Amino acid sequence: MKISEIAEKTGLESLNTYEDAEVEGVYVSDMASDVITGAKAGSLLVTLQTHKNFIAAANLVDAGMVVFAHGKRPDDDVIQLADRVGLALFTTTDDTWKFALKIADLGLR
Repeated sequence: MKISEIAEKTGLESLNTYEDAEVEGVYVSDMASDVITGAKAGSLLVTLQTHKNFIAAANLVDAGMVVFAHGKRPDDDVIQLADRVGLALFTTTDDTWKFALKIADLGLR
């Protein structure tokens, strides 16, 4: 499923410009080290973490997009880093569990 389709169907707010790409799966974690060891390329990452280390971890595994739950928003310097590496960032007011359920309802695993 394309990033734009996921955003539209789940009511995500985009935090930066992005290249629309296919999302290959989902990974939920608030630990950068966990993302590095467990997430796969093209994944939608769901987290509460808004710091640069998380963006670096997402970039390392070639994640497709990052969704910040609970309305979390990274600082501008974090968004700029995501822009430089081509990583799509979104926020949702949903908590992590509620957003995970929405993603599962779309058939993403």
